[in-house]
Amino acid sequence: MKKLTKSNGFPALKSMMEDFWHVDGFSNKPLLNAELLPAVNIKNKKDKYQIEVSTPGFKKKDFDVSVENGKLHISAETSSKAEESDEEFARKEFTTSSFSRSFNLPDDILLDEVKASYKDGLLRINIKKSGETKKSGKTIDID
Repeated sequence: MKKLTKSNGFPALKSMMEDFWHVDGFSNKPLLNAELLPAVNIKNKKDKYQIEVSTPGFKKKDFDVSVENGKLHISAETSSKAEESDEEFARKEFTTSSFSRSFNLPDDILLDEVKASYKDGLLRINIKKSGETKKSGKTIDID
């Protein structure tokens, strides 16, 4: 005897949409997932803000770090190629990896004192505080 269950009408469509947005059919990795972004620690110290980005496998030359319009932009891209050839076979493989992150910066920073360093898979960005908060914004009178 079959068990009767209530259906929402389109279970196959729901499953198909979940599969489409959550798993890449080739690599079996999520397409839209925060796991693909590097882990970030943000520390608010007495005289500076410190941002640490965990990026193993990258080299210093792979990064682009900039500050523009009150935002800190961090991006990186790396690729590698492997080739082997023999009388009986040939193999070529390549991999690429990239990410981009942006962070809104507070008003109390010194733009000229932003420093970045990279060592052992950790990108560290230090942003000195100015010690004074600049007010940005304006009160609008209503007529």
